[in-house]
Amino acid sequence: MLEALAWGSLAAGSLVLGALLAFARPWSDRQIGLVLAFGAGALISAVSLELAEEGVRTGGFAWTAVGLAAGALTYFALDGLIARRAAARRVAQGLEAPGSAGTALALGAFLDGVPEQLVLGIGLAEGGGVGASLLVAIFVSNLPEAIGGARDMRAAGTGRNRILRLWTGVAVVCAAAAVLGYAIADAASGQARAFIDGFAAGALLVMLIDSMIPEARRCAGRVAGLAAALGFAVAVALSSLS
Repeated sequence: MLEALAWGSLAAGSLVLGALLAFARPWSDRQIGLVLAFGAGALISAVSLELAEEGVRTGGFAWTAVGLAAGALTYFALDGLIARRAAARRVAQGLEAPGSAGTALALGAFLDGVPEQLVLGIGLAEGGGVGASLLVAIFVSNLPEAIGGARDMRAAGTGRNRILRLWTGVAVVCAAAAVLGYAIADAASGQARAFIDGFAAGALLVMLIDSMIPEARRCAGRVAGLAAALGFAVAVALSSLS
């Protein structure tokens, strides 16, 4: 279990690292767009190779699809709720309502991070060791989400300490999910693992299309597509480590 906590903390720690990097230096819109685009490419690889494909392999198409739909609907509903509350609060304060990309990225990191870490913990408990590609995919994709999210939240007027508390909280919950996955491994059937993989994939897909990719394109312009392709290529190459 300590092994699961250690690896889970390493993977989730990139969320805190990304938030700190957002404050360490000024980031131009173009730089943020390139970072987000690269991360989006890596996440597309994770959805395809580490989550959907693995879910189908362990539990079949049906349970993976059910999980995917559940993850997509959960993200869609919660993101809409957060956006409406944030807009209402800004209106009540007499402020111009900003975009909610930063909060959306934090929500996406939470909703896909927890299932990913559950899978990581289950794999460790079953003696499969740490999947290098999954671990690297989690770490690499977390960085752009946290950098872009923290920077956008700061631009929207959120205090630095509050931003760091948010991303640290997400990281702690994600790391704890690895321990939970380790603990429930014996009871987790192939169908349950397929549902978990599908849930993470569904949440990621909606977040990518609704927030991460549009923000990357807005900030970096046409070159965002090339950065995303590079991120996808790097993640696919890392998958060969497994």
